[in-house]
Order: sequence, then C-alpha cells, then structure tokens
Amino acid sequence: MHAQRTVSRARQRGLSFIGVIFIGLIAVATFAIGGQSVPIFLEYQSIRKAAQKAATEGATVGDVRAIFDRAGAIDDISSIQGKDLEVTKKGDKVVVSFKYSREIALAGPAYLVYRFEDSTK
Repeated sequence: MHAQRTVSRARQRGLSFIGVIFIGLIAVATFAIGGQSVPIFLEYQSIRKAAQKAATEGATVGDVRAIFDRAGAIDDISSIQGKDLEVTKKGDKVVVSFKYSREIALAGPAYLVYRFEDSTK
C-alpha cells in the first residue's frame, strides 16, 4: 500500500507556490511595461502618418513643417515638432526624415529607451 502512494505522488505535476509567484511577477512586469509602450508606438504611427502627409502636400520646407505641426496638434504628437524634421528633396519628391527617442522609467536608475528613426519614400 505504501508503494502505491509513493508512485502516485511521483506522477503529480504542477507548479509550486514559488513558481506561481515567479510567473505572476513576470506577468505583472510584462503588462506594466506593455501598457506604457503601446501609447509610444501609437504616437510613432501618428508621426509617420503626419510626415507622409507633410511630404505629399508641402512644397517648401516651411510648408512641410507647418503641415506637420497642424497634423501634430490634431493627433496630439508631443515627442517631435516640425522644427525637428529634416526636409530634403530627391529628384522632384520631398523627403521628410525624423529621429527621436522616448524613455520609460522602470525602477531607480533603470530606463527603457525607444529610439525611432524613419523617413518618407
């Protein structure tokens, strides 16, 4: 009878309490960082859209920056402004390039830094 009880315990599977705590901490950290990262990526998409609009509608550097600033006011873009854009011409097309970074404070002196760099085609 004693041998059967030992065999059945050996077949049991599952997580220990420490394992559950560890997986819970990882899940909380993932959701916390992910929750702060999603708005950053949504803003990046808005910046790309505004830069593309400025490149297609603007003819001069001032026009491109003004169009970007108006689109940025509508889409609530706060990471970059029209003055931060690099506006060039390739042939007959206006090319708008931008580069910026955003930080998320993790704990103490630790930060998660996103660096974005893109240009219109």
